[in-house]
This record gives sequence, structure tokens and C-alpha cells, in this order.
Amino acid sequence: MKRGWISWDKNEIPPAAFEQRLDTARKYLALRDLPALVVYTDVWRSNQGRYFSNFMPYWNRALLVIPRDTAPVLLCGLSPRVYPWIRSVAILDEIRPSPDLARRLRQMCDEQGWSRIGVLDLPQSPSELLPPNAVDVPWIAVHPTPDESELLMYRRAAKMAREILEGEMQYGNGMVDHAFVARLELKFRRAGAEDLVILTTNGDTPPLPAVGSTLGDTFSTCVALEYRGHWVKVGRSAGMASGTPRESKIELLSGPYPWEFCDRACLGDGDLFALHQEFRERGKRLFWCDSWRQARGKAELLL
Repeated sequence: MKRGWISWDKNEIPPAAFEQRLDTARKYLALRDLPALVVYTDVWRSNQGRYFSNFMPYWNRALLVIPRDTAPVLLCGLSPRVYPWIRSVAILDEIRPSPDLARRLRQMCDEQGWSRIGVLDLPQSPSELLPPNAVDVPWIAVHPTPDESELLMYRRAAKMAREILEGEMQYGNGMVDHAFVARLELKFRRAGAEDLVILTTNGDTPPLPAVGSTLGDTFSTCVALEYRGHWVKVGRSAGMASGTPRESKIELLSGPYPWEFCDRACLGDGDLFALHQEFRERGKRLFWCDSWRQARGKAELLL
């Protein structure tokens, strides 16, 4: 569970995958003549640091420093008592206690003689932690498309979301939405979902958090699910969603901040996205959603 039980299954994401990701980042640093890349990570923004190291913080913040020629270093605000655990679930060996992250980063720059450094998504990083010599490194520069290990995780997440939701929809009619959402959450958590958002509707509104309503025979449910740091979305309706959708929307899943709405024309080859569609049946709004990959100019369902 996210920030509960955290482990690293090396059969799912092998160490070689992280080496390839670091190699891509280092090639970009060499191209820009930058000695290191700093990745900010905290409880709300953990997936970028996790992408490069498999580290995810427990209710604190940290800076992952990726030098161009040496192993990554974690500047960590967490207590040293958890460092053995961090080493067991991440590729990191060197962890420096850093209650004052800004001071520790300045100290490291002075030690290494770094006159300027790259910062991943600089405009979205806390300015008070970063030196004035920071250079913005866009996410797409070091993560052009999801790699094979990422795709495997996205496919597993989508398969989990799809199978559990479709298996449980038959039980929702007549249940109070709170009870149905709790039933779904139990299934998803036991299957390994780390983070979860479940929304429902009886067809009079878009999918919303449960409010204590009894679900009818045209209810819809939308699930946003995170598995090992990889977000997918799946939605289904108990009613028959057929014909031409009344409305369609696309959310980018593989960008630095999942769930950003975009146009189909903005999708690049390899991008992952959620397609939302709304139908009308007997005066009710029916909702359907699933997760896709843009490949060779065409959309492929994540299977």
C-alpha cells in the first residue's frame, strides 16, 4: 500500500530499467553541459523521483540528485532510522540526512564545484530549496515516452481496474453508494492498488464522491487507480451505453502530472491517456472510460 506497505518486486521493475532511465537523463545533462539533475519529491509529487530510483517518501520531502558521472544521492528529510528500509526498496546507496534541504544542496554543489545544476520541472519545484544557478529540465527531455517496464505496470494496473470494476458492477444496483465504494476499495486494496479514487453517479450528474444515495439500474462508476506509481482510469455503466457518445474527453496519464485534459492532436507517439465518453439513455447520463496508448498514430487499448 502507498506509504503503508512498500516493496520492490525486481521481477516487475528490474534494476536495469533504472539504469536505462538514468542513462537517458545523463545523456541529456551531457548535451546541456550540466553536471547534475535535481529531482524534487514529496508526498504529493513522488512519481518522478520514483521513476529514477524507486524511492517514495513517507510524509516528508527530499531531493534526488543525479550526477552526470556518479551514482544518485538522496538528500532526505526523513530520520536515518528508515535509511536501511529505503536502501532495500530503491537503487540508492548514499543517503544524506538533510533536515535543511536547501543548505545541504548548496553544500553539495560547493563540494563538487558545480556552478549550475539542472532541476526537473523547475517552475513546479519549491524555489526556496533551489540555488539561483538552477536550470530547468523539462520532464519530456528525460522521459520522452514510457519504457517497457512502465508499460508493463500500466497494463497491469488497467487489467486490475477493468477486471475488478466489471466484476463488481452487477452488485451495485440497489446498494447505497458508500457501501458499493467500500466493497470496491476492499477488492482493489487487496489486489495491490496504492492509491484510489472512486466516483459514482445515478445518471443525473457527472461521477462524484459517494453521498449516501441508493444506486439505480443506470448508475456509472469511475475508478482512478495507482499501481506502483502508474495511474490508469476505468469507468463503466450499469446501463447500456451505445450509439454515438454525447461528449468525449481525453486525459493525459503519462505526463508529469496525470489527469491533465488535452486534445487528441496533442498526443505524441507512446503517450498514455484516458478516454472519457458520455452517453444518454432514458434521460440518464451514462459514463464510460478506459486507458489507452497512442502508438503509430493510432489508439491501442491498454491490455
